This record gives sequence, C-alpha cells and structure tokens, in this order.
Amino acid sequence: MNSKELAFACAAAAEEMKATDIAVYDLRGTSSITDFAIVCTATSTPHLRAVLGGIDKEVGEKYNVEPVYAERTPNALWSVLDYIDVMVHIMADEVRDFYGLEKFWKEENRVDWTPTSA
Repeated sequence: MNSKELAFACAAAAEEMKATDIAVYDLRGTSSITDFAIVCTATSTPHLRAVLGGIDKEVGEKYNVEPVYAERTPNALWSVLDYIDVMVHIMADEVRDFYGLEKFWKEENRVDWTPTSA
C-alpha cells in the first residue's frame, strides 16, 4: 500500500465514522515529515474518540497497517494518528479554527478525494 492509498483509506474510514470537513493534503516534496496529511473534524469528545478508534481499527483490519504513534487524548480535542507517510489529525471544530493547521499548507496541495477514488 502506498502513501496515497493509505491516506485515502484513512479519509474513507473517517467519513464512515461521520467526521466532517475531511481534507487530504499531498505534501510529497513539500514536507520532510510526511507524504500526506489528513485533517477532519469531530463534533464532540465522544465523537473524536469514535473517529480515532474507527480509523485505527478500519485501517488495521483491512490493510494490516498500524500507526507508529497515536496521540489518544480526546479530552484535548485534538488527536493524531501517525503512520509515518500519513498523519491524521482529528480535531474539534473550535480547535481546528483556533490553530489553523491548514494555513501551513498550500491550497493546491489539497487532494480532491472521494470514497470512490480511495
């Protein structure tokens, strides 16, 4: 599984868990940290926990890929799954707005993805 396929699999799993405003960024050649970043929004702490667990479980079971690190602190309203080549950020709406993580990436790096393209 290449990094783009993994990114789309993570985004699709987030969508299955009803995460909103899912954005996938292709950072190859731009970032020395990761190839793809996914940012999505959860509506509450329990929802954030569910999205985090759902992505982890879905990707692990379907593709036998586990994150090398997971920041599992949903009470902080921002959790991360780190697959090295793909970083998944699950954030509460107010945290996403406050930190503006996506301002670090160019809009042209945003990948148009749909579950059918995954």
